Amino acid sequence: MDLLDILSVSASGLTAQRVRMQSVASNMANARVTRTPDGGPYVRQMPVFEAVTQGHRGQSFASALDESMSRVEVVGIEASTEPPVLVYEPGHPDADADGYVLYPNVNILKEMVDMMTTARTYEANTNVVKVTRDIANSALSIGRS
Repeated sequence: MDLLDILSVSASGLTAQRVRMQSVASNMANARVTRTPDGGPYVRQMPVFEAVTQGHRGQSFASALDESMSRVEVVGIEASTEPPVLVYEPGHPDADADGYVLYPNVNILKEMVDMMTTARTYEANTNVVKVTRDIANSALSIGRS
């Protein structure tokens, strides 16, 4: 494993967390949308991640370590299968004949927790990039001496 592999893993993590943050932001922004172009309330969106191994380079310990290192890829965005929230609001323009409105299946508290987790994971990946840069700079300065 070399420094470029480490950067590749961290870069994939940064990209995945950016997509996750965009999903959280979209969910929070649409938490009260009762009518979409599809005809119903907004449905919570969630990114789907998949681990992708770095590759196989032989039979040494280093190649086994390389093989266990994985990048993360976003393979899609899925809509939640949780049902919408039914709220009694007879005066709402989207209320049915019984006075109930279908609200999105977005829980703001859950989205806030996802947002904090995403921010921390993004920060951890940026720290790995910074440490990797520092290691590379130290190696270069040793080579110049």
